[in-house]
Amino acid sequence: MTSEAAVNPTGEQYEIAAGNRRAVVTEVGATLRSYTVDGRDVVAGFAADQVISGGRGMQLLPWPNRIRDGRYTFNGKTQQLVLSEPARHNAIHGLVRHQPWRLISHTADRVEQRIRVYPQPGWPGIIEATIVHTVGDDGVVTNESVTNIGTVAVPYGYAAHPYLTVGEDTVDDVVISIPAERYLAVDDRLLPVDLLLVEGRDEDMRTAAPLGQRSFDTALSGLARGADGRWRARLERGDRWAELWAGEGLDWVQVFTGNERRDLSIAVEPMTCGPNAFNPGPTHDGVIVLEPGETAAHEWGIDGV
Repeated sequence: MTSEAAVNPTGEQYEIAAGNRRAVVTEVGATLRSYTVDGRDVVAGFAADQVISGGRGMQLLPWPNRIRDGRYTFNGKTQQLVLSEPARHNAIHGLVRHQPWRLISHTADRVEQRIRVYPQPGWPGIIEATIVHTVGDDGVVTNESVTNIGTVAVPYGYAAHPYLTVGEDTVDDVVISIPAERYLAVDDRLLPVDLLLVEGRDEDMRTAAPLGQRSFDTALSGLARGADGRWRARLERGDRWAELWAGEGLDWVQVFTGNERRDLSIAVEPMTCGPNAFNPGPTHDGVIVLEPGETAAHEWGIDGV
């Protein structure tokens, strides 16, 4: 028995557009699968019939990045999450990446999706998260909000995982700038050791320069914001540019360039907190505590040519 039409690995595909800008968001993960301007890719995504790899375009909640051994203590109770990164013995990137999100509305330039996260091993509460993608004069803009609809307080963190592109074959000749004054030193499991100044190091990207042979899988903070309250990370190559901005509360960014491979494009991930934030250490002050009935919200966007 065969179906009339094959089901995409990321479920339904929601196209939104305005003028020369076009984006596609998927049912699975509320994922930003593609974003183009004048037909040129600004987001390095994937095809509709492909399985997501490398977290491309996914929403990460109720925590971003890694939690050491998948274990943390909150309100006096130790929680044990599933080790979703077994090679490093960590829990990684939250609980909703591979889940279908319910469609709330879909218009020509806007799509709204929602998901509930219920109690499960390592996660004690109930939250409802909403993601809205809109295409307009500011590019593609993502609004995230989450409400604690349960009866117990929960820790919370949010991030997204887009890859940006300026038409490069390898990342080496991409000019990159990120206005961050601190970087997170990590151990061999990519877990926090110390938060240090970028001055005089490869991690100093405050002045635009080609990436060259530098490789990063690095969290950065101390991000300088403009008069509009946003910080901006920018990639350039020839007449091409791609820029990610983030608003209030998104005080961290993870930059991933690939290590052995140099053709992966560059992930620029806005985050509310750094790795292992649910545990004491240099990233812990970024945790949001959501009491029952409380809501947190964040906004970020991408544009380019």
